[in-house]
Amino acid sequence: MRKLGRFIYLSYLFVTIQNHSIMKKWISIIAIIFSQLYFAEISFAQNKDIVAIQSILDNQIKAWNNGDLDAFMVGYLHSDSLVFIGKSGPTYGYANTLANYKKSYPDKSHMGTLQFEIISFKPLNKDHYFVIGKWKLIRSVGDLNGVYTLLFRKTKDGWKIIADHSS
Repeated sequence: MRKLGRFIYLSYLFVTIQNHSIMKKWISIIAIIFSQLYFAEISFAQNKDIVAIQSILDNQIKAWNNGDLDAFMVGYLHSDSLVFIGKSGPTYGYANTLANYKKSYPDKSHMGTLQFEIISFKPLNKDHYFVIGKWKLIRSVGDLNGVYTLLFRKTKDGWKIIADHSS
């Protein structure tokens, strides 16, 4: 009778261990599925953010090429905390940045046709992106080109440029 008891106990342990092993496999599978969904959601959110930022840059190109600096500036944060760094050094504030653009590009011949080439979009966190690119102005008064880095922040009004270093 003791042998039968041990057999039943060992059988119970074997089944429990197998069930535990099966349970571990299911938990692993479920964990993998949830992690894939989580990273897919992050990837989707990042792609959505990149599309929004690219749309802002596209709108800036259109505004610039239409000679509309006020519309071009819609992509920037309308704040005194905005910083633009160009060949003359840093300019602080939305109004000062717009005034510098209007001084440097007084008419369509000086504005020319703007082109952007994006080199990279780098998410810094869920509310900030770092964008690196090249710009080119094709103008009757002489072409210009350079590179830029933009720091975008997600605001209640959407993505806005909070820092621009163009050279």
